[in-house]
Amino acid sequence: MRHRVAGRKLSRHTKHRELMFRNMLVSLFQHERIRTTLAKGKELRSLADKIISLAKKNTLHARRLAFARLRNETIVKKLFDEIAPKMKDREGGYTRIYKMGWRQGDGAPLSLVELVTYAPEKEKKKSTVEKAKEVLGKVAPKKKEKKEKKEDQEKPAKAKTKKKTEKE
Repeated sequence: MRHRVAGRKLSRHTKHRELMFRNMLVSLFQHERIRTTLAKGKELRSLADKIISLAKKNTLHARRLAFARLRNETIVKKLFDEIAPKMKDREGGYTRIYKMGWRQGDGAPLSLVELVTYAPEKEKKKSTVEKAKEVLGKVAPKKKEKKEKKEDQEKPAKAKTKKKTEKE
């Protein structure tokens, strides 16, 4: 019976499991969404929620504890300055898990773990006129620049040959 036994071992030794989840936490906070197996994602969710709850305290002690767990200064700074303030009104549930099907090679169930505040950047749609201007802007100056560069390179070369002939 597994009474009062928390967490998944995931067929890994303790150190390997800790380091794997450290890397996954850093990637999650850096990119705000990652793709992983369902079992790892469910275990990652609890760790991420604990770290975000710690970051909401915004004390020096909390920063040091977060750094001890993550070992990455830039991610700790992003966590305390950007991610935690967005979550200040939430009591928990800072991550979301989507099931994505099965992995091709071994059939493992995949999931997408993302922060609740994640919003993908939407590309602004350009009109056909803007697209045409952009394409023309890219094409036209390059041809002129290449011709000008060739002319500039030829002039100093000719000047050097003239100087040599004058000296002789």
